[in-house]
Amino acid sequence: MSVRVLVQQVAFDTGAETARLSSLSEQVGGMGLFIGQVRGGDGLLSLTLEHYPGMTETILHQLAQEAMQRFNLLGCTLIHRVGRLEVGAPIVLVGTAAAHRGAALSATSFLIDRLKTGAPFWKKEEFANGHTAWVDAREEDEHAAAAWMHTAPSSS
Repeated sequence: MSVRVLVQQVAFDTGAETARLSSLSEQVGGMGLFIGQVRGGDGLLSLTLEHYPGMTETILHQLAQEAMQRFNLLGCTLIHRVGRLEVGAPIVLVGTAAAHRGAALSATSFLIDRLKTGAPFWKKEEFANGHTAWVDAREEDEHAAAAWMHTAPSSS
């Protein structure tokens, strides 16, 4: 079992992270990958992400371990960026490796849904007109995370 969790300012290398997951075991039959990026519109220039150091990494490790067990994963990578990120910049990478595609894809969905609501990140938007605003939690994100409490694990 291999878990990789990073919280960093620098961009991640998607190819290197995918290759690492693929090489964990000859039993890897499927991988799931999610890359989130700063979405633009309405004059948005950037998003600044802040976090609670130490606590953030601990929670991400806990989520990764839960996914490893729940979906019988062979490996899991969570990388979340912090700092000021412009529109189009990658924010988060969730990668999973499993013997079967269903487990990898389900685990990826589980992790991004739970990460969105369970990890201590704060987002501030900066707009072209000079306005800034902290981003409120979204109700649909809360519902997506809560749905996993009633969903049985997938292994195929």
